[in-house]
Amino acid sequence: MRVLLVSTYELGHQPLHVASPAARLTASGHGVSSLDLAIASFDARVLDGVDAVAISVPMHTAMRLAQRTVERIRSSAPNLPIAVYGLYANMGVIEGVDRVIVGEYEEQLAAWVDALSIGEASTGASVDLGRQHFLVPDRSGLPDLGAYAHLSFGQHHRKVGYVEASHGCRHRCRHCPLPVVYDGRFRIVQAETVLGDISNLVSAGAEHVTFGDPDFFNGVAHAMKVLRSANDLFPSVTYDVTIKVEHLLAHRHLLGELADRNVLFVTSAFESTNDAVLELLDKGHTRADMATVLELCREVGLDIHPSWLPFTPWTQPGDVADIFSFIDEFDLFEVTEPVQLAIRLLIPRGSLVLDVPMVSEMLGDYDEESLSYAWVSQDPVVDELQRRLAARAERAASDGEPLTSTLTDMWSMALDAAGSTGSSPQIPAGAITGRPRLTEPWFC
Repeated sequence: MRVLLVSTYELGHQPLHVASPAARLTASGHGVSSLDLAIASFDARVLDGVDAVAISVPMHTAMRLAQRTVERIRSSAPNLPIAVYGLYANMGVIEGVDRVIVGEYEEQLAAWVDALSIGEASTGASVDLGRQHFLVPDRSGLPDLGAYAHLSFGQHHRKVGYVEASHGCRHRCRHCPLPVVYDGRFRIVQAETVLGDISNLVSAGAEHVTFGDPDFFNGVAHAMKVLRSANDLFPSVTYDVTIKVEHLLAHRHLLGELADRNVLFVTSAFESTNDAVLELLDKGHTRADMATVLELCREVGLDIHPSWLPFTPWTQPGDVADIFSFIDEFDLFEVTEPVQLAIRLLIPRGSLVLDVPMVSEMLGDYDEESLSYAWVSQDPVVDELQRRLAARAERAASDGEPLTSTLTDMWSMALDAAGSTGSSPQIPAGAITGRPRLTEPWFC
């Protein structure tokens, strides 16, 4: 069988979720070609000689783009078998898809292709959370790392590789799509597989590697084993990881070692500075915890890049302005993407947010295109602020505007919405010092 693996979006990274199944299908004797629609445009000629198509949907944006991709494929090849696979595969309905594979998808994907090769039509949807053995990803059919997001570090730029040492998450934060599928479970990728992938990425020019695990410290012993080994093998390579506040506090004794092992920064989902909202989201931390983590990490030279979810059904007009004040207090403007401060909660089918008492009163209909229930804030001022901030962030991104100008304007908007009568804020140009950051600002 000749299989086309398609990625629509993977946070600006060379798509691991094409490279990993490519290795599995090749080992099973199938031919594989790859298409990354974040880099290349869809051309129907890519379907010539293809016996099946499988589309990776590891996140919300990828699934939305997959809906359009299936339409294009069906218009050119009405009878071509199509599968979608990954975390978001069952979060929406895509007309024309034959097979839906959720969770730990590789064995099921290979089985689907095997069945097609002997003339059996395997259809329907399945969720697989079983432990699997992963092969070293095959990235040979993908564009060069230089085509993807890079690490900006002062005046320097580094090619970035992307790996995952684990899937799923042991926590059940209500706003997150992971519990809908994994329900508090996580699965590791074997250390030798991750290290083999890092070795290949370094050979391809990577000087920095992102560990894209939903939480690097879900399996802290495994994570540290992989990081230590990678650092021993490639002492000049730098890293970034994602770790929740709760884990950073619980494993504070490891923060210094993260820095010593060339971890430049940790992305951590702060989400809100409103403790009531954090409790409703079941985040497991408070505003005070966030401040403590920032202090602990700075003591050892480890940078924190918070991610934010300012707009939820419970957001009050002053909450967004308070996030800006927190960012200012802890000198986080340089590592804050404007789009982060306009993000609005997505509520897909099965979301644990639906279990929050009285949330149903704020919900509208489910939108198949946006893959989310519509909802309105308790205060219409909040919804209007979100629209204004999103438009401002989008305009700044298209115009290439300086970060300080954009964030200063957005802060003023937030203060106006909160009814502040004080002087306009001003972010000094000195706030930009060249701290390391990735050039891809999206997180969902």
